Amino acid sequence: MGKRDPVGLRNIDLFTFSFYIALVALGWIMVFAVSYSREWTNTDVSFFATSAGKQTIWIGICAVVFALIFIVDWKFWQTFAYLIYSIGIVLLVAVLFFGKNIKGATAWFAFGSFSFQPSEVAKFATCLAMATFLSHYRTNLKETRSQLIALGLLGLPVGLIMLQPDAGSAIVFLSFFLVMYREGLSPVFFIVAFCVGLLFILGLIVSPYYIILTLAVIGLFILASRFRENRYWLLSAGAVSFGVAYAIKMGFVKSALLVTLSLLLIVMITQWLQNRGRVASLLLVTIVVGSGISFASNFGFNKVLKPHQQDRINVWLAPSKADPRGSLYNVFQSKLAIGSGGLQGKGFLQGTLTKLNYVPEQSTDFIFCTIGEEHGFIGSSGMILLFLFFMFRITVIAERQRSNFSRHYAYCVAGILFIHFFINIGMTMGLLPIIGIPLPFISKGGSSLLGFTVMIAVLLKLDSNRYKI
Repeated sequence: MGKRDPVGLRNIDLFTFSFYIALVALGWIMVFAVSYSREWTNTDVSFFATSAGKQTIWIGICAVVFALIFIVDWKFWQTFAYLIYSIGIVLLVAVLFFGKNIKGATAWFAFGSFSFQPSEVAKFATCLAMATFLSHYRTNLKETRSQLIALGLLGLPVGLIMLQPDAGSAIVFLSFFLVMYREGLSPVFFIVAFCVGLLFILGLIVSPYYIILTLAVIGLFILASRFRENRYWLLSAGAVSFGVAYAIKMGFVKSALLVTLSLLLIVMITQWLQNRGRVASLLLVTIVVGSGISFASNFGFNKVLKPHQQDRINVWLAPSKADPRGSLYNVFQSKLAIGSGGLQGKGFLQGTLTKLNYVPEQSTDFIFCTIGEEHGFIGSSGMILLFLFFMFRITVIAERQRSNFSRHYAYCVAGILFIHFFINIGMTMGLLPIIGIPLPFISKGGSSLLGFTVMIAVLLKLDSNRYKI
């Protein structure tokens, strides 16, 4: 088989390849729909000067790259993974000095009318490096050493991308925790990260006193359930009376907080006196750290962030505080465009909001609006299902690999696609903050399309050799 089919075309997964072709074709149609009314009215304009024409050129480039990847031996990617990772890091450093500033971020290399984003190379390169590291026989994510190295592989590109600054691209690297969890990283890390993130977000919209009060109440119930001596409840009642006496002066929230903390302190002391202070100590640390996170978050939002940065957060968490003609405009128009499509949509090239350019960045970050307006709920649901089947198929490919490297790489690709898909659609519907993440294969953009194409091509190449180790 190897002599008759040296590039592995006979073993290519046709389901995954078909999903890829369908998404690329759908993306080109949507880019054409967005640009049609604005760029095609002038008959003197060349086709390849339009957005759809440029996207066509990039699709052609992707087809050539796809073919070249299948010519390269499948072991090449693991052998030179760290070298490719180093090239990605060098590009991230170089763009800080020689890149073009676009919309406040120095994240692009510009070559005439074309531009290239090195963070796309960094995503692919980190996939290879992470897969290579995890496949090493000495790697064990239950050990601190392996955990620190894995975090270092992620932290280096994330730090350089944040210097651009490009928070959207940096967030994508969180997807690598999916493969780390699959390979044995303790769920405790994810629980702690979720709690820290939740406290941080709550600190942006809620007074820290409410957060501390909630933590104290939870801790009180946990500790109070561990003993039943009545004399301690008498002391607790005394603390309640003390708190109520200051209620008028301190206000309801602070007085309730004082009462709860008093009760909690009494219960903690009793636990320590009975040599059962392990849980009490853990809760004390949790409350102190949680209080610090909430106060830091609240302080940073009100004292450190600039007004336009506060507006971005308000658009997501407190829309009533945002200006509908300013920071809220994009999300408002996006939701209006999606909702106006109804069940079946207005029809191809019939989107009025698309034609009149009401939604900014409609061909890139907000291209899902075009699908919603022109093809309605049915078309939007169909595209979402196409993505879900595509990502599910990638996980199926991952689980059938005999090579550890191929399995890890497939999960890295699935994670990156999921983060892009989830955040892009979430932000167009106002469920997540607007951070400028394109929809894979659908949004206009050559470097994005090329980056995802390389990921899928390498995945299919590795899978076509799945019976080899």
